[in-house]
Amino acid sequence: MTTRHFLADDDLSAAEYKQLLARAAELKKLQKNGALHHTCAGKAMAMVFEKSSTRTRISFETGMFQLGGHALYLSSRDTQLGRGEPVEDTARVLSEMVDIVMIRTFAHRTVETMAETGTIPVINGLTDEFHPCQLLADMQTWFDNRGDIQGATVAWVGDGNNMCNSYIRAARLLDFNLVIACPEGFEPAERRESDGNRIRVVRDPREAAQGADLIATDVWASMGQEDDAKARNLALASFCVDDNVMNESKKDSLFMHCLPAHRGEEVSASVIDGDRSIVWEQAGNRLHAQKALVEFLLHA
Repeated sequence: MTTRHFLADDDLSAAEYKQLLARAAELKKLQKNGALHHTCAGKAMAMVFEKSSTRTRISFETGMFQLGGHALYLSSRDTQLGRGEPVEDTARVLSEMVDIVMIRTFAHRTVETMAETGTIPVINGLTDEFHPCQLLADMQTWFDNRGDIQGATVAWVGDGNNMCNSYIRAARLLDFNLVIACPEGFEPAERRESDGNRIRVVRDPREAAQGADLIATDVWASMGQEDDAKARNLALASFCVDDNVMNESKKDSLFMHCLPAHRGEEVSASVIDGDRSIVWEQAGNRLHAQKALVEFLLHA
C-alpha cells in the first residue's frame, strides 16, 4: 500500500478534503461531549520543530493524546538534525521507531525529502512555501459556519506568503474564487496564468474585499524575515484589514487570521476583536482538523 502524506493542500482530492472536514466536525462534537475516541491507540507521532510554534505544537500534541496515541516534541536542539545529520538519515530512523511524523521547518524541500526517504506518513506543519494544516482548519471553520465554500469569494490581503499559496491551492481544489491584494514584489509564487479569473491579484485591499464572503490575512513578517520587518511594514502599510476594508465585503462576511496577530499592522483591533471575526474558533479547529488528518493518514 502506498504511504499517504500531507505536504501541500492538494495532496488530498476534493472528496477526501471534504471527508476530513466532516470527520473533524464529528471529532469536535465527541471532544466537547467528553466521549473517548482512541482511534490511534498505541500510535506515536514525532513532531520535528525547526521553527517555533504555539498552535501547531499544542494542537498536534493534544490531538494525539485525545486519539489515544503519543506525541514526541523534537526541536533542532534535541535531534541530530541540529548537528548536521542528513534529513534522509533522520527520516529512516524515525520510520523505524514511530508511526507518523509532523515537521515544521523552513525549506519545503525538507518535508519532501522526509516523505521520499521514510516509510511513514509525513505532515507539513508549516514550510516557507505552504501551510496546509492551517488551511484545513480555516476550511473547517468556514464549513461549520457557512457550509460548502464552492462558489464563494475569499479576499486575501497582505503578503503573498505560504498561507496565500495554500489558499490558492485550496481555491483550485474546492472551487472558490480568490482575490489577492498585495503590493508589487509581494505576489504569491503559486499563482499561474491558467488560474484565469478564479485567482486574481489586485493592488487595493478595498477592491479585493468588494463582495467578499471571507477576508483573511497574516502577519507581514514571518519567521525568518525579522531582519526585513521594517522594510516589509513600510511596503505593506496600506494593506491593513480595517473597518473600511471590511465594509466593502458582504454584510455577513467573516474575518480570519492564522495568528499570531499584530493589531494596528495587518489588522485593526476593531476587526480582529469584532463581531465578524472568527479567529478563535479558527485557532481551536487546528485541533480537530488535524486529528481527522492523522486518523486518515494512519488508516489510509
